[in-house]
This record gives sequence, structure tokens and C-alpha cells, in this order.
Amino acid sequence: MPHTRETAVYTHGHHESVLRSHTWRTARNSAAYLLGALKPHMRILDIGCGPGTITADLAALVPDGRVTGLDEEPGILERARAVADGRGLTNADFVTGDVHALDFPDDTFCVVHAHQVLQHVGDPVAALREMRRVTKPGGYVAVRDADYAAMTWYPESAGLDDWLDLYRRVARANGGEPDAGRRLKAWALEAGFTDVTATTSTWTYSTAEERAWWSGLWADRTVASAYAERAVAGGHATRERLEAAAAAWREWGGREDGWFAVLHGEILCREGA
Repeated sequence: MPHTRETAVYTHGHHESVLRSHTWRTARNSAAYLLGALKPHMRILDIGCGPGTITADLAALVPDGRVTGLDEEPGILERARAVADGRGLTNADFVTGDVHALDFPDDTFCVVHAHQVLQHVGDPVAALREMRRVTKPGGYVAVRDADYAAMTWYPESAGLDDWLDLYRRVARANGGEPDAGRRLKAWALEAGFTDVTATTSTWTYSTAEERAWWSGLWADRTVASAYAERAVAGGHATRERLEAAAAAWREWGGREDGWFAVLHGEILCREGA
């Protein structure tokens, strides 16, 4: 899909059901592909940091360095600061900003990291070029995004099929690309990177606790978040269709044999030394 806009509407918003997912994320379950490259002295920029749980983990891993968490939403940064303060971290700070126009000089950071960001921006290649600009020679740009079309589950569910079709249409109408995971390497090459390591990893939800958590947050998100408002306002779905999708999520979550996997694309780009 061509990206002609530098801005896009953030599909999910910051409803509690969204933050329920975001605050679960850690460096280990969401950025494992990057951790081997980290050194204690590094300066890191964490773009789209949200409530700051990954940011705080990164700060703990670079005790002699510093991590800056960046998000376009000022309100969410208060939560991120509270997370860092609660862990006693003194090497983390948080700022508002736009990935398409980062307010930092060239060659500022050892690592620029973005988790589940490029699927929501209007011009991911321009975003990667800007991330590259602020990365020091020899440093890394690290990006991980889900790929919605590659999500898979059992047992089959017509309701979840409909949910996925609807979500992808709403996300694209908002200017994003929900199947970003498979495109990350291509976007990085277009942005001018020549040293790109592409990998994948998954989140899997299968235990009763995992199914209840994953299905519950998506059922709530489908009917009560900014996504729901945009689905209806954009003419993509009725409230009744959203309610049916939420019911399908809860039905799947109650199945003892239920299983759900989320595939992520990952790129670790080394900027020329």
C-alpha cells in the first residue's frame, strides 16, 4: 500500500483495554531480538513508548547510559514517568515528538527503537530515514511490528474472521498498514539501510489465563475504544457488527482448545560505521 501521508490516525487510542495490552509488554517479550546488541553505556531513543514498560526495561539494561522515551500523546507520558520512577530509574526521560520529524541532532543515539509503531504511521519509509538520521555511526535502528494478516488461531471462527477483515480495513482507512511486519525489511532498504537483519517472533496465547486476558482486551477494545468509534464513524461497521465481533472473541476465549498466535516482523539495522 502506498503511503502518501506523513500523519495517520492512531487506530487504537488509549482506552484502558489498549493500555491493558501495552503495559504487559517487556523488553524480553517484545524486544528480545535487540537485547544482545545492548551495551551498558548506550544512549537509546524509544519511539512510541506509550506507558513506558519497555522503556524502563531498556533503561535498566543500560545503567551507564540513558533512555529517552518519545510519544506523541502527552498524557501517556505521565504514566511512563511513573513506571520509571516506581522502579527507581534515574536514567530515563520522556518527551513528546513525531517520528517523522525528530527534534534531535544527527548522530545522537546508539540505538533507536520502535515497537508497534510503523504500522500506525503514514510514511514508514520517511520515519525510518529520520530514525537513521539520529543514529550514530555503528549504531542500531530496531523495529518490531505485528502482521495482522498472519495472525492465526484455532478453532476456526467466522466472527474472528470478520473481526480481522474489519480491523485491517479500519487501520488502512486511518492511514496505517496493519500488515507491517512483512514489509519492514523492504521499508528499511528503501530508507537507505544496507545492513539489515530480519527476524520474526511470536506471541502465543493458549492457557486459560492467557486466553481470558487476550480475548477480554480485544472484546473490550472492539466495542469501547477509539477503534470502535472510528469503525462506526468511517462507515466500516455498525455497533451490532462490533458487538458480534466482541462476542466471537469471548466465545473463543472460553474454548479449552483455544490457541492464538501473533507473528511479528523484526529488523535490526546497523548504521554504517
